[in-house]
Parts: sequence; C-alpha cells; structure tokens
Amino acid sequence: MDFKNFVKPANGEAPENGNETKELQFWKHVEYIENHGKQEDDYEYCMTEFLRMSGIYWGVTALDIMGQLDRLERQSIIEFVKRCQCPSTGGFTPCQGHDPHMLYTLSAVQILCTYNALDEIDSEAVVRFIVGLQQPDGSFFGDKWGEVDTRFSFCAVATLTLLNRMKQSIDVEKAIKFVMLCCNQTDGGFGSKPGAESHAGLIYCCVGFLSLTQRLHLLDVNKLGWWLCERQLPSGGLNGRPEKLPDVCYSWWVLASLTIMGRLHWISSEKLQQFILSCQDTETGGFSDRTGNMPDIFHTLFGIGGLSLLGYDGLKPINPTLCMPQYIIDRLDITPQRLTSN
Repeated sequence: MDFKNFVKPANGEAPENGNETKELQFWKHVEYIENHGKQEDDYEYCMTEFLRMSGIYWGVTALDIMGQLDRLERQSIIEFVKRCQCPSTGGFTPCQGHDPHMLYTLSAVQILCTYNALDEIDSEAVVRFIVGLQQPDGSFFGDKWGEVDTRFSFCAVATLTLLNRMKQSIDVEKAIKFVMLCCNQTDGGFGSKPGAESHAGLIYCCVGFLSLTQRLHLLDVNKLGWWLCERQLPSGGLNGRPEKLPDVCYSWWVLASLTIMGRLHWISSEKLQQFILSCQDTETGGFSDRTGNMPDIFHTLFGIGGLSLLGYDGLKPINPTLCMPQYIIDRLDITPQRLTSN
C-alpha cells in the first residue's frame, strides 16, 4: 500500500500529488461557520472567551461574503454586542467580564455596521474611548494598560471612519506622523513601533491606516510592494516575514496591502488560490493556517477573504482596507484611498 497520500506535506507546503482540493467547499464552510461556538461546554469555547467579539466578526463577515448572513440570528448577535459595551469607558469588551480594548471595539462596530445597527449603541461613548487612548506622540494605547502598537492606530481610524467621526475627534496629523516613524527605510515596511521589524500583518494595518487617512503617497510603493511580493513561496502561499512558513492569514494581510497599493499583479494569483484551497478541511469545512492542519474561524475568514480579493466566483467583493463586504462600505459612503495598478 502507498502511504504517501496520507502524509502531511512538510513545512506547510501545498500537496504535489494532484489530489489537492481545487474547488471551494462552499456549503461545508457555511455549515462550519454556522455551527461554530454552539457547543458552549466545549473546552475550546471556554478557552477562547477573550476572542469572542472578534470571533463573531470573523464568522459574520465570512458568511456575508458567501451570501449566507441570514443563517445567523441577527438580534441575538446585536444583543450580545450591546451587553459588551463598557458603561464607564464606552469601549467594547470581547465578552462580558473582560476589559474593553481597541481591538474588540473595532470588531463590535464592524458587526453593527454589517447589520445596519449602529443606532443600537452609544456611538459618542465609543468616540470618547478612542480619543482618550491617543497619546501625545500620536500613537494609541490598546486599552488602559498602555501597550502601544500600530494595530491600534489602524483600529482607531477604522472605527472612527465607520462611525463617520474622523473629523474633530483625534489628532490625525500626529497619528500619521507616528505611523510613519514606524516605517523601515530599508524595506519600506512597518513594524509595531519605531525600530521594530517589518511584519506583513502590521504592514496591512499601516497601509490600511494611510488608505483611510488618504495618505498613501507617503509610501515607497515599489520598495514595499517588492518586499510584499517576496513573501510568496514555491507553494504559492504567503508568509509574514522572511524565512517563515506560509499561512492562510497572510493571504489577507499581504494580498489586501498589495490590492490597496495597486500591485496585486506582482504575485501569482493562480498559485496563491491553489494554496488557499489546499488549506480547506474537506470533511468538516473551515480553513487552517497550512495544508493538513486543523481549521479555525480566524483562518476561515481570511481564506475566504483572500479568495474574494482574487475574484473567486460566487463570493461578494470585499473591501481590502476594512475587511468587510464592499456593499456595506458603499452603503456607509466610505471611500478609502486606493492606488492604480502599475
């Protein structure tokens, strides 16, 4: 008997035996997302309580891209989000009993925008929460404990943009200055803070930030675009830094950044699509980080989102800056900056 077909591909590479999944397992993914989190006594459910709000955003967005949003209970989700708004700070917690944080505040607002339900919360309190986290140098704390990261700069402007409150709230120019201090002149990329290593996830945050503040001209687009396209490996997958393994989530972080910068054609879309599809679980549905691993809701959104950016049939267009279906961004009359192809 030949056992080669049962061996997990080494180093996360896509299989080369011709048996890899070549079609999107659409309905299995719908079922996987719909059933995710229903087993409340499950160990994984309990241990991921601190991610609950973002998990809902990942699932809601993935199903919406697939045209299956009505499979989730709209009102119960809205009620959960409302219960997570902190009455004293205005920010959102990942789950009741936790501290409010910038990350979960953005996820909560994204969920409510999807359901056209921003009027269900105290939006002015959200604005006050974000404004109160901006520091004198233009950076943002994630919460009251004082961590600074360019992720939080993106979360701040993304949340305020979705609430239509960018004007007369934060000091935008100081925020831009801080983000540009985090740019590495050697490769054009961005890290979490000044002097930190370039990382594709943080590059997405900073490129998205500059897209929302209409400052993409500050990028060295060709230098950064080259660094990003070098993230594609022989498997077709993308990594986040040199010498790392490919990961489906970078199908979003890298691909969205290249799309915003008008450089999507600098990588092999065909090979990337093959890699993303190879990371599906054909039995349970859902996407994993690499071929043969266990699926999770995080990688499921970014696998589906990456396929949408690549124009995969049957998926709604997704906005590369805000990682939400484009029709929602159009409804909110938001126009993040994008550069033309070169």
